[in-house]
Amino acid sequence: MGQDVDRSRFSRRDSQRYRGKVHRCLDALAAMLREHPFAQDEPMTGIELELNLVGSQLDPALSGADVLAAIGSAGFQSELGRWNIELNLPPRLLPGDEWRHLEHQLLDELAVARDKAGDYTAQIVMIGILPTLDRDHLVASSITEGDRYRVLNEQILGVRGEPIRLDITGAAPPGRPGPAERLIADFDSIIPEAACTSMQLHLQVSPDTFAGYWNAAQCLAGVQLAVGANSPYLLGARLWAETRIPLFEQACDVRTPELRNQGVRPRVWFGERWISSILDLFAENSRYFPSLVPVAQETDPFAELRAGRVPALDELRLHNGTIWRWNRPVYDVVDGAPHVRVENRVLPAGPSPVDMVANALFFYGLLRVFVETDRPLWSTMSFEAAEQNFITAARHGLDEPLYWPGTGWIHPDELVLRKLLPLAHEGLARWGVSTEVRDRYLSVIERRCVLRRTGAVWQLDTVAALQARGADRPTALRGMLERYIEASTINEPVHTWPLPA
Repeated sequence: MGQDVDRSRFSRRDSQRYRGKVHRCLDALAAMLREHPFAQDEPMTGIELELNLVGSQLDPALSGADVLAAIGSAGFQSELGRWNIELNLPPRLLPGDEWRHLEHQLLDELAVARDKAGDYTAQIVMIGILPTLDRDHLVASSITEGDRYRVLNEQILGVRGEPIRLDITGAAPPGRPGPAERLIADFDSIIPEAACTSMQLHLQVSPDTFAGYWNAAQCLAGVQLAVGANSPYLLGARLWAETRIPLFEQACDVRTPELRNQGVRPRVWFGERWISSILDLFAENSRYFPSLVPVAQETDPFAELRAGRVPALDELRLHNGTIWRWNRPVYDVVDGAPHVRVENRVLPAGPSPVDMVANALFFYGLLRVFVETDRPLWSTMSFEAAEQNFITAARHGLDEPLYWPGTGWIHPDELVLRKLLPLAHEGLARWGVSTEVRDRYLSVIERRCVLRRTGAVWQLDTVAALQARGADRPTALRGMLERYIEASTINEPVHTWPLPA
């Protein structure tokens, strides 16, 4: 939910009025999709990157507000946890060497952030879940100050009516000692959500092609997770390859067990069907999900259209921001022109800038090919298979096969090496990405799959090696994180990171 909120108490009439305004916005969007021109520029991309701050002992550093003030840049913003900040890179085209320049810009921005964080004896960490978090850190006082976060916390807990419960059973990785581990914990705030730090990828597309891009992104979500997993630990427990997935789903779940048993849809959602229009997703949002923050504006979207102005659709956008689809639709207005984009929320932050750029370009290249193919991928894959791939990859990473049309069951690394990497090269070529850029970043994905070394695998192997030396789990996690920060900072891809001798 990126919009600011200036109220904290809402009446029944507020909710009723807000629902009406959401439907009014939905009708206006439907009219615009039929009759109004949308931005038709070359597709723009964007990145949002959530970062962690740690202190000298590698515990969370609750100095986010001070670090942001020291940075003094609108590109950096607050996040839910006081140990989090977010970097928003400006929109950028794909062709040529643009994403090589993006890597340099990312490195420059991170260098500034590290310098300012150092003034507060803090370091920056790009990782899916900070492995040194413990339960004493996940308390309400760790929520960033401000109405936006306080209202969201109050509303989610108010609707839920009981503490937030995390209940995650790990997957015992093949070849690793010990049984599957389990984490059960209750919290009196939504602060566990702040443990999830991700890289969010945006792609602006035309309304006519949006459905194809969203469907393709859903098909690719499992592969993205399998090759990009970077979150195997939470509160000291070894859980999923990408534990951020169940953690986020449970931390933002407003449903009681009884409502889950009735089949009420979760607000962190993969979805349930392929779509034919962006309107399908916004309509589902208004149909299935009650308001969390019912702030209604006075502006009428149809009055704006009659006056020749582009409506902001504030209520529709606010409502959409409280429903956390893994691939989320976005409506926005920039320089007086409306546009739509896919926001891909699947990937964790890290391990290094070059890894993250590689993950992004792998995704963008495959999207282009699968949208333009004569027989769309989603016409040969059931939605249920795409969702099961997503869950399997989050739980097991590279260690369990996924279903792929025309191939059947295949391990993700083999799928990438045999089939998807050539397609990603082709897709990036269609975007106009230079050969040098394609080779640099897709070779990172290739070597990661050849060596079967994702961020999650490196973390697991490093902790196992340190524990084999006699370290207990907390000490091993700190030792791993110390090595992680060093390798990430010098921008080496994770498949080259050494393990403890």
